[in-house]
Amino acid sequence: MGRRFGDGRGRLVVSGEGGAAVRVPLEIAASYRARTKGLLGRESIEGAMLLTPAGSVHTFGMRMPIDVAYLDRHLTVLAVRTMPPGRLGRPRLRSRHVLEAEAGVMAGWGLRVGVVVAVEAEAGADSGHSA
Repeated sequence: MGRRFGDGRGRLVVSGEGGAAVRVPLEIAASYRARTKGLLGRESIEGAMLLTPAGSVHTFGMRMPIDVAYLDRHLTVLAVRTMPPGRLGRPRLRSRHVLEAEAGVMAGWGLRVGVVVAVEAEAGADSGHSA
């Protein structure tokens, strides 16, 4: 039932209390090259980056601390951590995707263990061509 994504952009949807949803700009890094680059060398990110498939991340070469959320194949949050630059994250059992964002923002989105998120890919993101 796991979903495959292609490199591109979209929206991360975090369902909140009472049915309200937070929509966050999302960069999708699905190719080996895009996952390897990730947020390296960047000063900031608007929204989040989804690394897929991924079971762990590191912050060597990062310029900022980041929030990291590990997701299973159903996009359920398994763990959320804040990692300073220069660290190696432990691989998470059952993790299929990893979300990265600027440190401190995920709590504000309501992203916590047990929450199921959705990914809305922009047209063309899954098929490899732009609309």
